[in-house]
Parts: sequence; structure tokens; C-alpha cells
Amino acid sequence: MHRFFANESGIIDGRARLNTEDSRHALRVLRLECGDEVELVAAPDRYLAVIEEAETDCVVVRITKPLRSTEAGVRVTLYQGLPKADKMELIVQKCTELGAAAIQPTAMERSVVKLEGKDAQKKTERWQKIAREAVKQCARVDVPQVRGPARLSALLDEFRGLDLLIVPWEDARDGSIRECLAPLAGREGLRVGVVIGPEGGIAEKEAQWLREQAGGRLVTLGPRILRTETAALASVTMVMAFLGEME
Repeated sequence: MHRFFANESGIIDGRARLNTEDSRHALRVLRLECGDEVELVAAPDRYLAVIEEAETDCVVVRITKPLRSTEAGVRVTLYQGLPKADKMELIVQKCTELGAAAIQPTAMERSVVKLEGKDAQKKTERWQKIAREAVKQCARVDVPQVRGPARLSALLDEFRGLDLLIVPWEDARDGSIRECLAPLAGREGLRVGVVIGPEGGIAEKEAQWLREQAGGRLVTLGPRILRTETAALASVTMVMAFLGEME
């Protein structure tokens, strides 16, 4: 079934207008007509709906029934060390599919890529667009926030406000992700952060700072060395799975 997003006005008297982009796609590409059934997303909810009006660049739908939420109960933020090439695009797309609530590109000691000013803004807009497109594909409701690049040290207060900060590192000493999450099982509204290093990994002094100052748990992802994009996807997957979000 085709999925569309309501415009900023939301739902009024059981009806909603699709945003301009979705209206054009429904009419010009999909050739949908009045009476066709669609899925409507009006964050934080989604509904089954029927097209009631279909005019140039304007589609109005009538809600018929609510649908089950697809959003995770845990809020996972990925703090991704800036990687090279287009790896960040893959990370944003796949972590959106997995249910991440926010993605924070992070400048770290071993980051080769340096993003500032207009370049950073352009990249961030591109990443946010990828997140929006991924939300449509994976049946999510909320689009994760893809933030502008920030330095690791600037995130200290945010780290301290999390229920758990997970830091996969090759010389980990605090156990596995499963062991760190076990005491939190069953709690609602959890806020979990995952810090992933860029190519070359997290520098030792960064790992120690994350553990001692930010309260991070240095964890292992097993005996094999994973690429930065693989580590990000594996870590977010494990958090979601161990907290019951993939059942």
C-alpha cells in the first residue's frame, strides 16, 4: 500500500491534506484516484485512509482507522565519527530503518573528513533527505533528526543525560552490549547513545574521556574488527534487539 505524509496542518475533522510532494507523486506518478486506499502518516500516528479529493497538487484523504505504531519505545542516538566517502549516507539510511531516533555526525581525532560552514550544512541537508526517504520505505512515522557535525567534547552534557552510553572499542573492558543493557530491560522511555569511531577507530584518550567524564561503557563487538559502517549498524541492531524492539 502506498504511504503518504500529511501536510503541516495535520488531521482536521478526520481528514488531512497530503504535503505537496506526496500529492504530486500520488497524482502524476501513481495515478491514484478518489476512492483509492492509502496509508497516511501524521506523526506520531499512522492511519488507513481513502482519497476523497484529488486535484492538481492537492490530495485530501479521509481516515478510516488507526494503524499500529511502528516507532521504537527506546530512543537511540547514534554518535557517528565522521567517515570518508559516502559511508555516512549508508549509515543514515540503514539506522533510520532500524529505528534510530537521532544521528549525530561527530568530529573525532581520527576523522579524516573535516566538515565546516556551507559544506557541513549541505551534507547535513543531504543526510536529512536520505532519512526522510528511508522513513517512507520502512513504514516509520517519525523522521530521525540528522544533526550538523559536532566535536566530541561539545556533547558532554548530552552524554551525561542519557540512561546509557555505549562505546564499542577494540580494547573494551566493560563487557558486551547485552550485559550493559540487561539492568535496563523492561524500563520505558529509555535514552541510549552509541558512539562509533571513524576509520581507525576511537583514540585511546577519547575512549578514556568517554568512560571517565561522560559515563560511557566501553564494550566489545566480538573478536573481529568491523568497519565503521558495519559497527554502527551492528550496534544499533543489538540495542534494538536486546531491548525487544525487533520481536
